[in-house]
Amino acid sequence: MELIFSIVIAYLLGSISFSYVIAWNIKKIDIRQHGSGNAGATNILRVLGKGSAITVLSLDVLKGVAAVWIARLLEITDILPVWTAFGQVEGVASALAGAAAIAGHNWPVYYGFKGGKGVATTIGVVASLVFFPAVYVGIAAILSIVMTRYVSLGSLIFAVVTPVVIILTNFHYDHPPSYFYLTAVIGVLAVWKHRSNIQRLIKGNEHKIGSKVS
Repeated sequence: MELIFSIVIAYLLGSISFSYVIAWNIKKIDIRQHGSGNAGATNILRVLGKGSAITVLSLDVLKGVAAVWIARLLEITDILPVWTAFGQVEGVASALAGAAAIAGHNWPVYYGFKGGKGVATTIGVVASLVFFPAVYVGIAAILSIVMTRYVSLGSLIFAVVTPVVIILTNFHYDHPPSYFYLTAVIGVLAVWKHRSNIQRLIKGNEHKIGSKVS
């Protein structure tokens, strides 16, 4: 029951759409009906500007961090260990909580299950679970955004390359297998959520950061 409770809390926390809340409080608009239609920091940047975008990005990252650490603290205190026939499985509760937070952002119960693409929340979750691999891939993702001005490309690099880096560096960091499986699922989900962006990237007409979207 504690595991289910942790997952539910993470989902409800992830379901808080800060882009919707901030856009509604500032301009009384549903951000999902403006710009690109995505409930995320990049669309907030297009519609409301840098200050609001930084706020949304920070809060979305923090809710991913909070979801993981709530479950992790329960694991550490032995309130929420996950057991199988083979013994206790390390990291499963925090991985599942992270997945639930991302699912909440993408399909929020408070807003008719229409949310964003989960990039910022994914950053918070992944950085909380596998900090150094997240930093390595994050640097590459940021450089790609700076050079191309395609936020979607950087987001895809972060989501898809992270599980690869976990495998390549696991001899040093020894992360639980559950973290790799979570990031692999996140990578697949990111590709699916960004499928329209991928099509535009291939065609060369993807929206660049700072550009206006009608």
